[in-house]
Amino acid sequence: MRASNAALVSIILPSFDRLRFLRPAVASVLAQSFADWELLIADDGSGEDTRRYLRTLENDARIKLIWLTHSGAPAIVRNAALRKACGEYVAFMDSDDLWAPTKLERQLKQLRERPGCRWSYTAFSQIDERGSPLPEEASRRWVPHQGFIFERLAIGEVSIRTPSVLATRGLIVQAGGFDETLRSAEDLDLWLRLALDSEVAIVDEPLLQVRRHDENHSRDWQSAFFGRDRALQKLQPRVDARRRGLLRRERVRNALKLALTHAALDQPADAVRALGHSARYCWWYPQWWLGGMKTLLRAHVPKRLLDIYRHSSRSA
Repeated sequence: MRASNAALVSIILPSFDRLRFLRPAVASVLAQSFADWELLIADDGSGEDTRRYLRTLENDARIKLIWLTHSGAPAIVRNAALRKACGEYVAFMDSDDLWAPTKLERQLKQLRERPGCRWSYTAFSQIDERGSPLPEEASRRWVPHQGFIFERLAIGEVSIRTPSVLATRGLIVQAGGFDETLRSAEDLDLWLRLALDSEVAIVDEPLLQVRRHDENHSRDWQSAFFGRDRALQKLQPRVDARRRGLLRRERVRNALKLALTHAALDQPADAVRALGHSARYCWWYPQWWLGGMKTLLRAHVPKRLLDIYRHSSRSA
C-alpha cells in the first residue's frame, strides 16, 4: 500500500536524449485529467541538452529525477524508477509516446469496477515522428482481450504497448519487476508474469499514441526474437504441463521466424546459424524440420528459380 502522503499513481518514464519527443511526452503526462500522480523520470545518461531540460521540471514537486549511468537497457532503467515508486498503482510511459488526457482516469475507473483485475491496458494508435497517423493504421487489425489472457499473450494474439499499462504496485513487486538480463522483450516478459497472477482489464479506446521513428529502441529486430525466446523459456518451470507445451511450441515458432527473416533478408549464414542454435530445443518437433527445410531453400536457392517453381506450381 502507498504511504498516506504519497500519490495514488507512480508514473515511470525512462529517458535517453530524443529531446524533441521527450518534451511532448512529458506534456501529455502533465495534461492528465487525473492529477494524483508522481512522475519518476529515470535518465539513462542523456546529453547535456536533455539534462538541462529535465532540471527545469524539478520545479514541479510531483516530478522526481533519477540520474543513471548509461546502460542502454530499458529493464534496468525502469526498475531504478520502480524502486523509488510510492503509489498504489504504477503506470508506464515512454519518452517518445503520447497519452490522451483521460488515460489514467479511464483506467483507474475500470480497475475500480473490476476488483478481480490488478492490471489494465488500453488500445493504441500509431503515429510517425511528426505526429501523423501511419498509413497502415487504416487496416491494422485490433482485437481486445481481457480476463485471464496468459495463453493468448504467449502466442502473440494480445497486443500490449508498455505505455498503455497501469498495474497495482503490489502485483508488479509480486512478479519481480523487469528482468534486467533481457535487452529486449523485457515488457512481454513482465506482462506474461502479470498474466499468470491476475486477470487484466482493458479500456478499448486508443488512449495512447505510439510513435514510430528511426530512433526507436526496437530497431534491433534480432534482439526481440532473443528476448521473446528467453521469456518463454524461463516461464516453463512455473506453469502446468499444458501451458509448458504451449510455451515450447511458441519457442519453435519464434526460432523459425527468426531464421526465415534472415533468409528473406538474404543472410543465409545467419539463417543457418539461427536454425543450428535452436536445434537443441526444437529438434523433436516435425514443424521445426519442415520449417527449417523451407528456410534453407529460401536462403540458398536463387530467388529466380523459386519464382519459376512457384509459377509452374500455380500453372499445373
